[in-house]
Amino acid sequence: MTDVLVHSAQQTADLLDFPSLMACLATAAGELAAGAIAAPERQVVPMPQGGVMLSMPAAASDLCIHKLVNVVPGNRTRKLPTIHGVVTAYDGASGQALFVLDGPTVTARRTAAISMLGLASFLAAAPQRIALIGTGAQADGHAEALAALYPGLDVAVIGRSPDKAQAFVSRHRHLPLALTAGTAVPDDAQAVMTLTTSSTPVYGEAARPGRLVIGVGAFKPDLAEIAPATLHASQVYVDDLHGARHEAGDLIQAHTDWDQVKTLSSALAGGVPFDTPIVFKSVGCAAWDLAAARCAQSKIK
Repeated sequence: MTDVLVHSAQQTADLLDFPSLMACLATAAGELAAGAIAAPERQVVPMPQGGVMLSMPAAASDLCIHKLVNVVPGNRTRKLPTIHGVVTAYDGASGQALFVLDGPTVTARRTAAISMLGLASFLAAAPQRIALIGTGAQADGHAEALAALYPGLDVAVIGRSPDKAQAFVSRHRHLPLALTAGTAVPDDAQAVMTLTTSSTPVYGEAARPGRLVIGVGAFKPDLAEIAPATLHASQVYVDDLHGARHEAGDLIQAHTDWDQVKTLSSALAGGVPFDTPIVFKSVGCAAWDLAAARCAQSKIK
């Protein structure tokens, strides 16, 4: 057996620059829609003390991956990260193991990159001001992506409390962003990203053309970040239709008409009507981890 390269969190991040990752994700979105990538629904295995093990494989002709992630909420009391895991990449023809990436880093960066594809696809022009609702790990990854792609961007941060929002701003002062802490979404924000694990909506403003709403945090049926009224008055797009039907709590609880929901791949291929309010909901899937592995493979020497 040949040696398998194992990459640390920082090494994984270095292999996944956002422009390259976005290009790989756009390609993967088209392949997933065409059936060229197999990415079955993730398997959830209970662990002791309330943790879960998530198994997410995906396969294409050139590359296969298996992401195995353990989520243990009780780790907060142990002063350990709540998420641990790896993404292992295999040759598509032989099945030979090639390299291993840090799982939480892959997840954070490909999730943020999907949102960045949303910004590029669903806004008529580059944004001048964006609001982030949430101050946790997902918000960290999205701030890094915005800094890489839109240096100088005005970003309003809304947290559960003013102190949390201000702490986030202080923690990210090193980024080339005009960060401000607030308690409400600025009226002139062209995009709002919800990045929480809330069980009740954190955004419920009236839908309007020119303001894109990107929902990221609600990844289980019992979670919801965006109010039903906002969803019902918007054209809804999702990153993965199959996964959204089972996991997008916002849409499930709003009794969304799935026949009216469109996909990111359709927007990438055919464009969107910018005169219509748009909500883009992402839930993630293993195809995006495969795209990240492809991005990394292109840079591994």
